[in-house]
Amino acid sequence: MSELLLHDRIRRNAEDLSDALDSMMQSFFSPDETKILRSFSSPEVAELLGVSQGYLRKAHFENRIPNVPTGPGNKRVYTAEQIWEIRQALAAGSKRPQQLLPGRREGDRLQVWSFCNFKGGSAKTTTAIHVAQRLALRGYRVLALDADPQASLTTFFGFRPEVDFPESGTIYDAIRYTDPETRSGPVPLSDVIRKTYFHNLDLAPGGLLLAEFEHETPQALSRMEQPVFFERISHALGEIEANYDVVIVDCPPQLGYVTLSALCASTSMIMTIIPDRIDIASAAQFLKMASSLLEVLAKSGGVTQYDNLCFLLSRFDTSIATQKDLALYLRTLFGDQVMQSEFLKSSAVSDAGIAQKTIYEVAGRDMNRRTHGRLLESVNSVCTEIEGMIQKAWGREA
Repeated sequence: MSELLLHDRIRRNAEDLSDALDSMMQSFFSPDETKILRSFSSPEVAELLGVSQGYLRKAHFENRIPNVPTGPGNKRVYTAEQIWEIRQALAAGSKRPQQLLPGRREGDRLQVWSFCNFKGGSAKTTTAIHVAQRLALRGYRVLALDADPQASLTTFFGFRPEVDFPESGTIYDAIRYTDPETRSGPVPLSDVIRKTYFHNLDLAPGGLLLAEFEHETPQALSRMEQPVFFERISHALGEIEANYDVVIVDCPPQLGYVTLSALCASTSMIMTIIPDRIDIASAAQFLKMASSLLEVLAKSGGVTQYDNLCFLLSRFDTSIATQKDLALYLRTLFGDQVMQSEFLKSSAVSDAGIAQKTIYEVAGRDMNRRTHGRLLESVNSVCTEIEGMIQKAWGREA
């Protein structure tokens, strides 16, 4: 066998891996390769609506909400669409409809939350998708925006970026610069947004083409193209702002032009940190670089204020004494900037992730109930805390 040049070998490895991932995706999903969201039990629905199970049963008995037939064991199971219909029906007859429909009202600013880290493996994407899904189930209109060329968030939704979006269809299309030769430029963000199998949750896909934004920005700066790089995601979001309550942005694990554009479009930022010495050192580097770059951008009209700048302890293993000590150290150092809730390390995340699912897509009966319940409590707590900050940014309590 003749020796392959380095780039040919790497290309062959990429093609083999892509084919293997394609086969894996098809083995997990239905024949049409479309993910389908599971149904939810009455206790889950009551918790999502913020009512008791007795109240939910009574509303069914009084025909105040859409009928959901009972199944085996005389139990009801609900689709996400049915939960939304019930939420609207209950709100219509409620003295406090905002508790059931907690999204934006007139005058409320679109909430754009960026999830960032300088280092991969910090559960940034995992946290972002869980927050996006939970908020959608809670009654918010959510857009998940994948700003990472690796497109892990996009893959979670059942897409294969290298197959589904090889040359177009990602947010790159909406933030790209005008081609000097063809004069072709960016498209409206609405042209690339995809509906997902999750009701009230849309996706602006990511993909490898986003790396081109990093290469093209210096040339665009030299010819003074407007809007400048740090305004391009904000500009793209302006076109679809009225359609959503919250935008969840999964940033790439680097502090490049795409990340800076996302940060300048955001109203809040969450930095995921594993309570480990190496990860804390990486976080320090990220913060130093970010502060310097954002200071320069602020003088040119970039972001100057956030509603929230938070640190989330992620992949937190409470059985490791050093992690507990470092978590306490971070809380002492940063005070209330460190979220009270923690995203715990759990085998349930890994088990669900193998099939590209989240804890909300896996029923408790499909894994160890104790493990599932512990992780669900952790994730719900994180999402509830974020929801509270969103409500506070709108001038009200959750």
